Amino acid sequence: MSAMPVRRDSRRLEILAAFTAMVAERGYDGTNFGDLAAGLGMSKGTIVHHFGTKEQLLTELHETYMRRRLAEVRVVWDALADPAERLAAFLHLGVRYQVVDRTATVAFQREVRRFADAAGMETSRGLRDEYRGLVVGVLADGVAAGVFRPGDDRLRTLQVFGSVHWMWTWFDPAGSLPVAEVAASYVDTFLGGVLADPGRAAALADPSGAVVAVVDEALAAGRAADALDGGPGHPTS
Repeated sequence: MSAMPVRRDSRRLEILAAFTAMVAERGYDGTNFGDLAAGLGMSKGTIVHHFGTKEQLLTELHETYMRRRLAEVRVVWDALADPAERLAAFLHLGVRYQVVDRTATVAFQREVRRFADAAGMETSRGLRDEYRGLVVGVLADGVAAGVFRPGDDRLRTLQVFGSVHWMWTWFDPAGSLPVAEVAASYVDTFLGGVLADPGRAAALADPSGAVVAVVDEALAAGRAADALDGGPGHPTS
């Protein structure tokens, strides 16, 4: 008989979810245990019991966020071998997070630069390095295969992250721009700039194309893994 999935403490998850929402709305400095406890209907001592400090809550927010992202990218990498398809899927995912995991994405992206080198963030930093390294690697693979034009792989990677990670400041999930259209524009613009054959960009950007079908599978796998672990899944707001 297979072992039952191990579920994390529900109270701990509840605290982390509320903290994530508060950081997304107010920023880290505007978040405190008093307001968090009041909103949850529990004592500050309960929060301290589970996490100790606000810094530890932020650390867990960052680590759980990055583990979700890496798990989804691995699904994509397993399904797609072509460097152009992998990079396109990565961009589609990055934009879709502004909807499918909006709260955690905003909380993570608005504070990540400030706390990137903070004490206690070593594991998070390693996960971010691994995530970034996947993009550097796929760009290098694409250049070696003649799929991408030669260029500085690390600089291109910074351009990808810099553009997608700033989206939370202007993108409104309830606005007039559908997320699929925004993602298609990102893919068309960036892939059109690096592909040796820019004519491929339109198919890679297509919201109804094969690449997006794999992205949908990756997001579904991420939600299923969260559900089995007792996690919060991918909140939509």
